[in-house]
Amino acid sequence: MNISIFGLGYVGCVSLACLSEIGHNMVGVDVATHKNQLINQGKPTIIEKDVDTLLERNWKAGRIVATENAREAVLQTDISIICVGTPSDINGHLNLEAVYQTASRIGRSLKEKDKFHMIVIRSTVLPGSNKIVGDIITKESEKKRNESFAVISNPEFLREGSAVQDFYNPSVTVIGTDNPKASKTIAKIYEDFDAPIEETSIEIAELIKYVNNSFHALKVSFANEVGNICKKMNIDSHELMHLFCMDRQLNLSPYYFKPGFAFGGSCLPKDLKAFNTMAHDFYLESPVLNSILESNKNQKDQGLKLVLEQNTKKVGILGLSFKIGTDDLRHSPIVELAENLLGKGCSIKIYDKNVIVSKLSGTNKVYIDKHIPHLSDLITDDLEKVIEASETIIISHDEPEFKDINTKYPDKHFIDLVKIKDVQKTENYEGICW
Repeated sequence: MNISIFGLGYVGCVSLACLSEIGHNMVGVDVATHKNQLINQGKPTIIEKDVDTLLERNWKAGRIVATENAREAVLQTDISIICVGTPSDINGHLNLEAVYQTASRIGRSLKEKDKFHMIVIRSTVLPGSNKIVGDIITKESEKKRNESFAVISNPEFLREGSAVQDFYNPSVTVIGTDNPKASKTIAKIYEDFDAPIEETSIEIAELIKYVNNSFHALKVSFANEVGNICKKMNIDSHELMHLFCMDRQLNLSPYYFKPGFAFGGSCLPKDLKAFNTMAHDFYLESPVLNSILESNKNQKDQGLKLVLEQNTKKVGILGLSFKIGTDDLRHSPIVELAENLLGKGCSIKIYDKNVIVSKLSGTNKVYIDKHIPHLSDLITDDLEKVIEASETIIISHDEPEFKDINTKYPDKHFIDLVKIKDVQKTENYEGICW
């Protein structure tokens, strides 16, 4: 393919070199004359392992050229990839001026082009930026989106120091577009890579890099706080985290990564409090660890707010234990939610097939007697009774019997805290964070 790269900084230079290596004819575009001069001498604009070798080899093969002339680049290529920088301002807001200026240059160039053109946003941008880029190009080119051009979001996941390796070995290639035909064309660029190609919404493609990097930053901060506590106790933090990382079922896995309601139970809250107290006893500041319970409380508050916003007093709860498949009610966030609803004057009915009041014992019984002493009056093993008695129904367990429940009872309002499997979204359905 004939591809132009707008922006010859870190991402642009790596993309130029790597795409040329797999046979594409590349035109680099930058407003900085010295960057174009370097590329036209077969030299990289950055220091990055293997980029110099790839760039020189493909420049000599005639597959790489650079120019300041955007018009020339657009007319000579089928795809333009935007790789310009998106720095933060002093307030933390993203500065997308370079992206929008690039869109204007591409749009003006498209005025003279009859052939369909694809614009790929590789720069890290906020959700909604793809639409703005499309609007700018429409205005400048006087052409319609998806008739004369398409705008695709294709975020990069490159790490400095291993960018070439990362380019050719992605965990996943993400393509966000409203044009399926253009998506297939862009997918062909990556079809020989040993990684899945996932087509998704434009907004998800725009947001995923921020989620990735925020989590990476969180991991660093979490590990550092663990290390600080370990040092105070003369424990080898690296050996500890090595063992931590060996757990691929829970610690390093998709588990616990589904947005939903708060965590609870007899272990997580207790052990987190103990770990935080340990840090406090050593006079250590651990802001990440300290913030977890506050974040969890915020999610509980969000669930309560959603229910109260319905302005109904009859509430049904489907699932009371802290997670599906158990009768453990200790520190269940659903018990706390029920307790708060009762305190707000709501009448509630509860269904949980695993919770049989007469069989509760030990600390489990002590806990529920303290928080909902009259549970036996509120809970039933008849799902239909709960639904009939309720106006708003909270789903807190993903039980098969709850499937399509919102479509069966259109006159009831359902608030889903777990995202029941294959849920059909209806007007009477709302997820806590989806």
